Amino acid sequence: MAPQGDPIASQVGLETASLWGSIGGMRHVVLDSETDWDGWRRATRALVLAGFTPDDVLWSVGGDRADPLPESTGTFNVSRALVALAGLAIQARDPERFALLYRLVWRANGGEKVLEHTQDPEFRRANGLALAVRAEAHRMRTNLRFLPVGDLFLSWYAPAHFVLEANAQLLARRFPASSFAILTPDGSAHWDGAALRFAAGVAHAAVPDDDALQDWWRSHHAALLEHARTGSSVPEPEDLSESPRPLDRPPVGPVVLPVGADDALLAAMREAADCRRCHLYQHATQTVFGEGPADARIMLVGEQPGDQEDVIGRPFVGPAGQLLDRALEDAGLDRRTVYVTNAVKHFKFVPRGKRRIHQTPEHGEITDCKFWLDVELVRLQPWLLVAMGASAARAVLGRAVTIGRERGRPIQLPDGQTVFVTVHPSFLLRVPDEDTKAREYQAFVKDLAMVRELVADSANEAIAAPPGC
Repeated sequence: MAPQGDPIASQVGLETASLWGSIGGMRHVVLDSETDWDGWRRATRALVLAGFTPDDVLWSVGGDRADPLPESTGTFNVSRALVALAGLAIQARDPERFALLYRLVWRANGGEKVLEHTQDPEFRRANGLALAVRAEAHRMRTNLRFLPVGDLFLSWYAPAHFVLEANAQLLARRFPASSFAILTPDGSAHWDGAALRFAAGVAHAAVPDDDALQDWWRSHHAALLEHARTGSSVPEPEDLSESPRPLDRPPVGPVVLPVGADDALLAAMREAADCRRCHLYQHATQTVFGEGPADARIMLVGEQPGDQEDVIGRPFVGPAGQLLDRALEDAGLDRRTVYVTNAVKHFKFVPRGKRRIHQTPEHGEITDCKFWLDVELVRLQPWLLVAMGASAARAVLGRAVTIGRERGRPIQLPDGQTVFVTVHPSFLLRVPDEDTKAREYQAFVKDLAMVRELVADSANEAIAAPPGC
């Protein structure tokens, strides 16, 4: 399975991974772990291309694997939004999630726009799982309490969903100089400042309090770490029963394509991870830098990361980002060719119960963060800068902007930069009336189509211009 236009959706062919068994007339898919995203995606591609209906497939975790995936050739595409949904929902503690997500992919491949049927029971269930995973990931990070044990920080937690891997990778990025171990009943994560390893877990009965946790660690950590490094046997298998996890799994699934920026911009991204230019870093999970190819001719600038972006660490991956992806596709623009970022790189919010409610950044916060936007502009030098929303337009133009007055026309800056102002996709999510929302969406697509035409015209002019002009 792959997003539309994603090159990983090339011919599937005969897979070498052994994921298959046979139970009666059913096809039995056996995944390596509860969060085996790559195994589920690989099997889903082969199953759909081979024509296996959802009723033909049984999913489970662990067990014998003897037969290869069936031979299947060809491609099929599903939206990035569905890939994002599956990447989150697969981490839910629900034994039916693999089959549920396969049914959604099967339906999408058959032409149904499953994500537009918001009252559809299967979509509602999958979306509920994804939201529960996102909430639990945030809850785990909020409630983790680390004990210093020698040079290492140790913690135990029992997550409601399978979010250990995602959180451990996020914490390793956020605190690269601190060694830590997180133990859960599902597995354990170990970061030594250089490598993140996943191994077996420990039952709560073995570590009922802090003293027992420290005693257990001193008795078992050497064997546990060796198990994480090599997969070797460990004592007391009733407490250490899981095999090591793969190390290259994305935090929450492949929501958007990887960063393809140049080395200097990647260095700036690493520096921005520790930004203290304004107070917003104090409550945000992490800095969310821009991403996209180094040769992008278009830079899309939004206001700030939202709740999901703050958790995942990538721009425009939440509801507004998924709507932006769809609008870009409808306008004939490939997200892989544009650079996406925000005027403010930290999530500004106010807590309200278990939710985090977006707050509009103030002028001073936009000004403080303009440093990083300028770094992106200098390194990328895009031909067209698309400011989505009033905050982005203020950051780009250096003045207050009324969207209705400035929207839909190229604006030339004194330095030669061309700016195009439009609405932020989150505006479309807030429109309550469905008819009005549809009209506003089409207007947004029209803006993006105009952006595509402007850039195409500029490229043609550059080709037609004689040398030296």
